[in-house]
Amino acid sequence: MKKIINDPAAFVDEFVDGILLAHPDLLKVPGDDRRILVRADAPVAGKVGIVTGGGSGHLPLFKGYVGAGLCSGVAIGNVFSSPSSQQVFEATQAVHGGAGVLYLYGNYGGDVFNFDLAADLAELEDIETRTVLGRDDVASQPKERKTDRRGVAGIFFAYKAAGAAAERGDSLEQVAAVAEDVVEHTATMGIGLSPTILPTTQQPSFDLPDGEMEIGIGIHGEPGIHRGPLETADAIADRLVPALVADLGLADGDRVAVLVNGMGATPLEELYVLYRRVHQILAAQGVTIARRYVGEYATSLEMAGASISLLALDDARLALLDAPARSPFFQEG
Repeated sequence: MKKIINDPAAFVDEFVDGILLAHPDLLKVPGDDRRILVRADAPVAGKVGIVTGGGSGHLPLFKGYVGAGLCSGVAIGNVFSSPSSQQVFEATQAVHGGAGVLYLYGNYGGDVFNFDLAADLAELEDIETRTVLGRDDVASQPKERKTDRRGVAGIFFAYKAAGAAAERGDSLEQVAAVAEDVVEHTATMGIGLSPTILPTTQQPSFDLPDGEMEIGIGIHGEPGIHRGPLETADAIADRLVPALVADLGLADGDRVAVLVNGMGATPLEELYVLYRRVHQILAAQGVTIARRYVGEYATSLEMAGASISLLALDDARLALLDAPARSPFFQEG
């Protein structure tokens, strides 16, 4: 696999430098550690801060959603590796405007461990924190164990809603409740067609024979629930969408937001072919698509594949999705 990089060991630091140089009006480094980014106006006095974080390799997750109406700061780990507890704590300090800080990130063991340690450090500084975990990957655990599910692309909806709630001045408890509500009403499933090649090892993150696909694969190459011959876009949507509809309990008359997400190496044209069938399936069931997002929102370096996320909507969730937001990779309003 050919890559446009320099020293593989410097990959993360160099792309973070590139982001900072490209978007100095939106982002800044609050201290000496360039693995910690915050919105340019952080801290915002009197408003809840939102800190996210995780391994690199998933742009625009996680660092791409730092900005007005979204997250306040991010702690950046190596490729597919958690940031340290100290990095999370320093990001917490940098965005704390006096109203507390929400930790909003994906449900992965290393991240949970280090964010929990950071919360202990924040408590010693009298910074109140709350934690909400993205856990939208329906393939990773059955519904009765949904609290153990992985967090994948659907966390975008939680960023958007929680960020809007913080921007309008909600309390920490209220912002956390908004994030939890959106997480509870989001479901995602993905498909992998080819693996990621890790920059430092030049080795694939998983093995998948030519001509095959894997349904339910994770963003780090975690095993899915079905492997077999590659199917058409319509057949793939016919597998994924009904599982999401069933998981959310959607019925005739319900409204949803749809996210068709590319994993890094799938052309946008193919994502729209997939969206076409998603739209047809939902329309046939009387489910209205109130908002739609098609593109790369959570990738896995150059993995080929896509994921589909549904967020069940009510008026409150829809208003939060529509609130203004701006980051290097997303703008609304």
